Amino acid sequence: MYDTIDYRHGYMIYSTSNAADYNEVVAIRHDSGDNFTFIKAYKTGGKGTGTKTVDPLGSQGSIILSDDGHFLFVVNAGSNSITSFKITDSGTLILADVKQSDGFFPKSLTTHRNFLYVANAGNGSSIGSNITGFQVDENGRLTEIIDSTKSLSSKNARPTCIVINYNGKKIAVSELNTNLISVFTVQPDGSLTGPIVSNSSGSGPFGSVFLTNEILLVTEAGTNALSSYIVNHNGTLSVISSSVLNFQAATCWVAISEDGRFAYTSNAGTHTITTYEVEYDGHVSVSNIIYSTKDGSNAPIDSGVCTNYLYVLNGNEGSISVFITGREGKLIRKQVFSNTQLPNLGSQGLAILCLPNRN
Repeated sequence: MYDTIDYRHGYMIYSTSNAADYNEVVAIRHDSGDNFTFIKAYKTGGKGTGTKTVDPLGSQGSIILSDDGHFLFVVNAGSNSITSFKITDSGTLILADVKQSDGFFPKSLTTHRNFLYVANAGNGSSIGSNITGFQVDENGRLTEIIDSTKSLSSKNARPTCIVINYNGKKIAVSELNTNLISVFTVQPDGSLTGPIVSNSSGSGPFGSVFLTNEILLVTEAGTNALSSYIVNHNGTLSVISSSVLNFQAATCWVAISEDGRFAYTSNAGTHTITTYEVEYDGHVSVSNIIYSTKDGSNAPIDSGVCTNYLYVLNGNEGSISVFITGREGKLIRKQVFSNTQLPNLGSQGLAILCLPNRN
């Protein structure tokens, strides 16, 4: 019945079940009165892995929104496919397309305007790690872009996150197994050149986000740190802040505040969120650390920001923590929503949509 309701204001939260028999997108509404409502679980037309662990895909960006908020894109790692949904004005979903990812084990997505790119992990032997691009039409249908399938630095690079910068000209891919970051240049038709490969500042590059067209933030799961880089015109990286430690564990995911002044890393091993202050030139420093849940028993993984809210998926209990982002980046835990209909173990990804106010 929720598909016919015209919601007037609030936030939509999307995550995936990653179930092996059929993957689903779980949609939850957070209204302006701080009420949470499970809306529906939408079948993606593909399969997840069904792995019952925290962070089953080992990635950031397994579910993302289009720039304009009109489409939602999801990986189906168990069937090597990508699903696109059209998002209605109320935040409900309509299946638009399902396409093969032109690789094995799709893990992470990024988009700019009508281009969508996926990082495929490969199988470590006969099928290598790669990325592929698709054009998205006005109905959400996907068409593979010619000359957009490119190999990463090695067959077993183990990509964890793919991100595109704000002008859509550079793509960066974190490679966990190689401790490298691969940068591709996007041509006007969406085809790619590269990669140009640079060393990660610290071990285990994982989640990443662009601050501006040139400044890139990357978490490091090995050193438990955040590094910042300038992405040069030729695709090389220049370090700004090198491996700024937070002394936590499993620092893998990162989101930024809407004004770009703060970055929030999820540290699943110590059940915490670290706030980093981000200077205009890209230098970062630790500002604050807080447990994702009150009792500190959770394992925070994927996260997302909308206006002054930070949402965090807790990968060992299927719950979502909600924080208000206060002054100087301090996080104030608002509540933890448990009735998400997500599995306690095995869910992955988080995308947050701000619904328009039509009053």
